[in-house]
Parts: sequence; structure tokens; C-alpha cells
Amino acid sequence: MPTPRGVHEPQWHETKVACCLSLAGPVHAADPQPEPPSKLLDPPQVVRLAAELKARGGPPGAERRRSTTPDKKQRKRRRKHRRRRGATKRLRTVVATTLESESFGWQVAAEVERRGLDRAGRKACVCDGQKYNWTIFDLHLLPQGFVAILDFLHLVVYLYAASQVVRTRGSLAAWELYERWVRWAWSGEVDRLLTALRAASEHLGPAPPQAAEDDPRAIVADAWHYVENNRARMDYPRYRRLGLPISSAPVESLIKQLNRRIKGSDKFWLRGGAEKILQVRAAYLSEDDRAERLWLHPRPRLRSAGPHRLRRAA
Repeated sequence: MPTPRGVHEPQWHETKVACCLSLAGPVHAADPQPEPPSKLLDPPQVVRLAAELKARGGPPGAERRRSTTPDKKQRKRRRKHRRRRGATKRLRTVVATTLESESFGWQVAAEVERRGLDRAGRKACVCDGQKYNWTIFDLHLLPQGFVAILDFLHLVVYLYAASQVVRTRGSLAAWELYERWVRWAWSGEVDRLLTALRAASEHLGPAPPQAAEDDPRAIVADAWHYVENNRARMDYPRYRRLGLPISSAPVESLIKQLNRRIKGSDKFWLRGGAEKILQVRAAYLSEDDRAERLWLHPRPRLRSAGPHRLRRAA
């Protein structure tokens, strides 16, 4: 079937998002939270978390749409969590693009420089395990003294998925295995966790080259390699003592808000259109005056309709 005239290079572009946060919090002599949060030890909440993060990498519209207005219980839990954490947010700005990762890295570096985040006494970069994230970190943020931290929530998803195939899915034994692994990770016992994952992978055997994504051998091997590749970024007790975040929850929330604006089965963009909408949306989600500055900045007067449709007034 010939390509319809007027359609050029149709393709999927991944949205890349950075949340630049300024936080105020104390430094602790000892680990302020040696036990994992209760939500990571509650089966329904862990199942929901794993499903949401897995859907984030799926097709447009895959993530579940929920009300953005929290109920009374949710607001109470959030206030309690903020008090326990002891860190308060000062300012949030947003960087978002559909461009390639190299351009995204320079945009993040420019925002860090503009905000003066490189001059902070304590600074960290929390990312999932994607390779391009750490390439950006090594080039732009490591020389500025940022600490690399593997997002704990994505680690939880890997550990939960592996535990469900090592033991019978949904069984008490599978949950106990997950809880043991997540406690080791939370307490920084990375070598112990790696040994257990390696033993589980060797017991199942190597996955064939054409193995499906839900093949138990592939799932456990992925979890093992995920921890192995990020072991230097998993000293969570130290990060908590320094008052540094260990979760990418703030950026995950932003991704939802951005995706609802530009992604969906009924949304199609011309080249550059989605990028422009992203910049406007990121400006409104930022907590500085950039949205107002965008509106005040002079814009070229471009044609808003096709030729010969608008007539000059007499």
C-alpha cells in the first residue's frame, strides 16, 4: 500500500523528562529509616506499582488513567510521609523533549547551570537503569559532584517480577522471597542480593536467544544484570543519612501529566508539533515564572490558516 501523500517519516518518539528539584532537609548521623516503607511491604500496593511502571514503557494510553484529585486518606498519607521524610520542596522546574538523548543531556545540563544546582552542598541524580541516563550523568553531572542513585521503585519492580517466577506466582513463598530481597536492597546488602539472584538464575538456566519477555529465565537474568550493572548506585543507607532522595516518584508524576497531553491513540503530531507542546506544558509545570515569560516574549506572526482563506479587511 503506498504511503499517503503528506505523511513523512511516521515514527514513535520517546518522551524524555527531567525533574529538577531543590529540597531542604537535614543530615543524619544514623539511617533515619532503616525499615522499608510500608507500601513496599504491602502486596496490593506492590502489585499496583509494578503494573504502573511496566505500563509506562508500553504503547500510548497503556497506563491507567486515575483521578488527579487525591482523596482524604491519600492526602493524610502524603502529609505523614512528608513529615517522616523531613525534606521539604523549595522549587521544581521541568525539562522535557522528544529529541535524542544527547540533546536531552545538554538541555538538562543547561537547566542545572541556570538554576545553580551544581553549587549545592548535597546533590544527587536519581534515575532508572537505562544506559542513556547514566551516559548523560557521566558526561554532565558527575564532573559537578552529583551522586548517582538508582531509583528504588524501578528496582522493586525487577525484584518482584523475579520472585514471582522463582517461586509459584502469587504464593506466600514468592512474597516472602520478594520481601527478603527488598529488605536486603533497602539496607544496602547488595552483595547478598546479587548472590541470591545469581543462584536463582543459574538454577533456572540461561534463556535462549529468542526467549519471550515473560520467560522466567529471562526475567531472573534481567533482575540479576540490573543489580549487577547498578551496584555502585545502591548505597541507600548512605543516601538516606545525607538526606538525598532515592525515588524518582516526582518525575514519574510529571511523566503522567505530560503523557496525558501529548500521547494517546487519538493523537498524531506533525514534525516539531509535539516538541512545541512539550515545551509549553513543561513551562506550566515548572514552579518559576517561565510560563509568564513565554507569553510575554515577542513571537513571529505566522499564518494561522491556509492561503486564500483569510481576506485582508477593506
